[in-house]
Amino acid sequence: MTAPTLETLGWTSAWAEAFAPHRDAGLVPARVTLEHNHIFRVLAGDGEHLAEAAGRLKHRAEGRAELPVVGDWVAVRPGDAGSRAQIMAVLPRHGVFSRKAAGRETEEQMVAANVDCVLIVFGLDVPVKTRAIERYLVVARRSGASPVVVLNKSDVSEDVAADVTEATVVAGDVPVLAVSTHSGAGFEQLTNVMAFGQTVALLGPSGVGKSTIVNRLIGRELLPTGEVRTWDQRGRHTTVHRQLVVRAEGGLIIDTPGMRELQLWDTDAVTETFADIAAFAESCRFRDCRHDREPGCGVKEAVARGDLDAARYEGFLKLQAEQASVEAKRDERALIEAKRVGKIGAKAYRSLVKNRERQGR
Repeated sequence: MTAPTLETLGWTSAWAEAFAPHRDAGLVPARVTLEHNHIFRVLAGDGEHLAEAAGRLKHRAEGRAELPVVGDWVAVRPGDAGSRAQIMAVLPRHGVFSRKAAGRETEEQMVAANVDCVLIVFGLDVPVKTRAIERYLVVARRSGASPVVVLNKSDVSEDVAADVTEATVVAGDVPVLAVSTHSGAGFEQLTNVMAFGQTVALLGPSGVGKSTIVNRLIGRELLPTGEVRTWDQRGRHTTVHRQLVVRAEGGLIIDTPGMRELQLWDTDAVTETFADIAAFAESCRFRDCRHDREPGCGVKEAVARGDLDAARYEGFLKLQAEQASVEAKRDERALIEAKRVGKIGAKAYRSLVKNRERQGR
């Protein structure tokens, strides 16, 4: 297979302008297609390379989120024959997907970068999970990429139209597509979101068929897929690494591992995802109403009248509380880090003063 050109990978004049200082330093542009144990596969104009982050890049990074991830455009110093290339810099990102790292640690975990469209995939082998769709939409909207909700396994649904309607209620103006990797139904609409140089990422829980969708979109069995379990007809989780795939017909696809836990990180898009609640909030008595215990709340009144679904309201409160919790933890972490840096600076200053005093004797 012929190596894709930079333009096929999504290279534009804007990327070329951002890369100009690195070109003067003798580096070449490349795009990260796979990461595994801190080793990267990157595609450059002359083909594929194995690469690793340069020590200077790792030293300057204030956190894991500043190191390369799948989808990144990077500045690379090619290695000699048999040696790995060095990733010297990461170009400024757009369309970034991240979440709070699983567990107790308050840290941002990058999922994918430079994404133009995100397919939020769920399976119709179980009832439509409206609350989960809301959560993924918050993450998608925060990235700036265009979201599309994809309901896979439509061939096992008892009422596809009803499922699409239920998902549309929470998706709002976001397209909702029902597809089947088994029969191929709906894939003509799905391929319409693919365009030359555009990057599409698939997000969703485990076992919903993301890798199978990728294989059908690219027309070959590239990614491993799991057989459906006979006892409950659920798909098995197969993707273990994020991977960017180039589609021969145009466009790029990023497959991601299924997420058992999608905790929000930067959640400015909560209000946008709940535009209906924001509209009811216009009639709240207090401008800073949290729509929880305050009197004269237009949102609670809408629930009481039956104009707003109570379950959707509860989902909003849950995400709002999570947003507040994450922001508080981030602020606490920033304060701790500031104190740590301050102590290091004070210690260095005291050491400098002592050295000068010794020299003055």
